[in-house]
Amino acid sequence: MLYARMPMERIGVLVGPKGETKQRLEEATGTKVLVDSETGEVSVDESHAADPSLALKARDIVTAVGRGFSEERAFRLLDEDAYLQVLEIKDYARSRGRIAQVKARLIGSRGKTRRILEEMTGADVSVYGHTVAVIAASYQLPIAVEALEMLLRGSEHSTVYRYLERKREELRVYEMGF
Repeated sequence: MLYARMPMERIGVLVGPKGETKQRLEEATGTKVLVDSETGEVSVDESHAADPSLALKARDIVTAVGRGFSEERAFRLLDEDAYLQVLEIKDYARSRGRIAQVKARLIGSRGKTRRILEEMTGADVSVYGHTVAVIAASYQLPIAVEALEMLLRGSEHSTVYRYLERKREELRVYEMGF
């Protein structure tokens, strides 16, 4: 049995209309997902899963939904080479005001910074609560995480964009299979 906690306001997204999202997750992974709507506890019973790694993927999907990803983006984790990483904003900012500033820097005006980061790396990014989460392929993840950590540490946006421009060629080469 694997466990995850999620914010109460995100439980509806995990369950979906008439339980469809939860059912789709169970069918795709061969697990049984139990949601306690009182506490936000989610249990993933892997006893029926054909592949134990699918149970871990199910837990990651639950975590991703809890960190603000939509159902479609979270289900990207079912891909063979897709991974989730969650960074705590509190590790980089202590006060409430500073946390709000850092979140604003990560998102950018009208979502511009987040959108640029997603376009240049191919990763999906979600800023929710005191965390920033990334879903990406194994070759995209370290680049996206480094760019986010640069922003969290206070680097200028232009510095981060230049870093992403340099890494963009590496990503293209990898995607072409060379």
